[in-house]
Amino acid sequence: MLAYDFVNTFVLLAILALVGVAYSVKLILKGRTQYDRVNRQGGSVLMGRGMMEIGYWALQPIAKLLVFLHVTPNQISWASLVFGGISGTALAYGYFGFAALFACYSAFMDCLDGMVARMTEVASDAGEVLDAAVDRYVEFFFLAGLILYYRDFPLFQAVALLALAGSFMVSYSTAKAEEIGRAHV
Repeated sequence: MLAYDFVNTFVLLAILALVGVAYSVKLILKGRTQYDRVNRQGGSVLMGRGMMEIGYWALQPIAKLLVFLHVTPNQISWASLVFGGISGTALAYGYFGFAALFACYSAFMDCLDGMVARMTEVASDAGEVLDAAVDRYVEFFFLAGLILYYRDFPLFQAVALLALAGSFMVSYSTAKAEEIGRAHV
């Protein structure tokens, strides 16, 4: 089990290093890449504008390939759900490296569904609802996997349950804030 975790962790770190080196070379040769969405949204406390630009730059070719292959944004969202389920299952059995790898795949799919929707001009409210619902299920699978793995450690389970409650509050708080914003317009 430990060998698999090491290999999967190494794969993730190698991918990150490769993207970092490739973007650094691109930055030196051609300068920063600007994306309208990144410029509109800007950075956040957890992820600055530069990291968002690197992410967009790295995922853009994959999104274009998915568009070329006629993969729909909803299919990508469903793939994110499947990868999230695999990640949660791996956590429940203690395969943390494998779980991390599939959690990253799920996160990549979560990024790609919106990119593909915008590229193909099929972005919709229904797609956003599916994306948000899949995000909550993926978080549930991940945290449920931890809860199952740590079934003999009540303190760790309590922490995971608090994280689960917090993840559900993200959706509720966002919806409530949007509702209040519409009421005051």
